[in-house]
Amino acid sequence: MTPSGMGRIGQIARTVSNIEASKNWYEVVLELPHLYTYGTLSFFDCNGTRLMLSQNEDLHASESILYFKVDDILGTCERLQQKGVAFTHAPHRIHIHADGTEEWMAFFNDPDGRPLGVMAQVKA
Repeated sequence: MTPSGMGRIGQIARTVSNIEASKNWYEVVLELPHLYTYGTLSFFDCNGTRLMLSQNEDLHASESILYFKVDDILGTCERLQQKGVAFTHAPHRIHIHADGTEEWMAFFNDPDGRPLGVMAQVKA
């Protein structure tokens, strides 16, 4: 915990145009564990951080990009492509740390056309 008492993020919210279609996509395509759905809200576990999808006619186009950490970015991207995900930016190195560790990212869109990313650190 920081001195202010703030800790790790507990939940992130994202609007979607169709809760059923998005619930299916996040569960089947991204393989996120579905926690529960309540009306037009659907919740997923992102390794301890809860993702709340809420159906809304007015999508928030300026919502933050969600970056999912993965161990094997190339393998993850290949699996997602096999499930029909089209990448807007293929896996690529974005930075090399002083110790030689490489930061890699790739980007694709959610069913509402907003960007999502996968990221990995690759040890030299």
